[in-house]
Amino acid sequence: MLNKKIRVLIIDDMALVRDILAAGLAKDPDIEVVGTAADPYIAADKIPKLTPDVLTLDVEMPRMDGVEFLRKLMPQYPLPVVMVSSLTEKGQRITLDALQAGAVDFVHKPSSNIDRGLNAMMMELRTKIKIASIANVSHWKSSEKRSAIASNIDHSKALAKSTDKIIVIGASTGGTEAIRSVITEFPPLMPGIVIVQHMPAGFTKMFSERLNTQAQMEVREACDGDRIITGRVLIAPGGKHMRIIRSGGIYQVSVSDGPQVNGHCPSVEVLMQSAATHVGNNAIGIMLTGMGGDGADGMKAMRDVGARTLAQDESTCVVFGMPKVAWEKGGAEKLVPLQNIPEATMQLLEQMK
Repeated sequence: MLNKKIRVLIIDDMALVRDILAAGLAKDPDIEVVGTAADPYIAADKIPKLTPDVLTLDVEMPRMDGVEFLRKLMPQYPLPVVMVSSLTEKGQRITLDALQAGAVDFVHKPSSNIDRGLNAMMMELRTKIKIASIANVSHWKSSEKRSAIASNIDHSKALAKSTDKIIVIGASTGGTEAIRSVITEFPPLMPGIVIVQHMPAGFTKMFSERLNTQAQMEVREACDGDRIITGRVLIAPGGKHMRIIRSGGIYQVSVSDGPQVNGHCPSVEVLMQSAATHVGNNAIGIMLTGMGGDGADGMKAMRDVGARTLAQDESTCVVFGMPKVAWEKGGAEKLVPLQNIPEATMQLLEQMK
C-alpha cells in the first residue's frame, strides 16, 4: 500500500459512467476519488480546489472533447491524465490525438460482455492510474521548451555505409510521443527500423498510419514476412510478437501470436533477443520511456554481441522504468535526453564499421 493515496478526479459527461468509475476505483485502498465532473469546464473549476494527482478523462464529450481540454490544460496546469476511450475508429483516432496532446495512457470502455469487460477495464484503469501518478509531465508546461543540440555533421557517408544496419526501438508509457519525436527527425535514407510500442490491436495500425504522414521515412504496421530495408519503419501490431529473422542476405520480420512476455504482447524483450541472435553487431538498440523492465535483458544480449545501445534519460522520460532497468542491467551504454537521441543514433552509425 502506498504511503499517500492517489487523488483522482473523474471527468465524464455520463452520470452512470462517473458512478461506475468512482465505485471501481474506490475498491483500491491506494486510490481516493476526490471528485467528479460532467465536462471539462466544471473540471477546470475543480482542479485548483481539489488538487488531484491524476485525471481520468472521457475522450468524446459534447461541450469540449478530451483532446481540446488537454491542449488547454497541459501548458497551464500539467497533470497526468488517463483517457477512457471507445474502441471505435473515431475513438481510436481521438485517443492518439490525446496522447499527442499530453495524456499519459488510455483504457478502453468494454464493447461486449459488459460485466467481464468492466472488471478487466477497472483493473487496467487502477494500474494505469498508479503508473500515471509517478509520470513526469512537467515538460508540457509552456515555459519549459526542450531544444535539441544542433548538429552540423554531414551524415550522408555514414548512411551510405549503413544499408545492412538495423535500429531496434522499444517503448511503453509515454512512448507514442517519444517515438514520434525521434522518427520524424530521421532522414529518409535511415537504416531500417523495427519498433515495439506497448499498444492494443487496432491502435498500432492507426499510430503507424499517422506517423507515416509525419516522418520522412515510410512507416507501416508490420506484417509477417515484411522486409527490413533502408528508409522503412515497421511497428509491431498490437497483440502479436515481432521478431527479426534473416533469410539469406535479407532481414525480415516474423509476426506471430504468442503468450505475453514480461506481461506484454508485443514484447520488447522478444524483439531485442531476436536482434541479438540475427543482427549482432549490425544493430543499434534504443530504449524509450516506459514502465517496468521489458526488453532490459534483450538489450543486454544485444550489447553482449557487439550492438550499440542507448536509453532515454530520466529527465525527459514520462516514466523512467524500462530505460532505468536497461541501464542498471548494463544493456544501455548511455542515457540520452529524448531530443538528442536522433543525433546520438547518427553518431553511433558513424562509429559502426
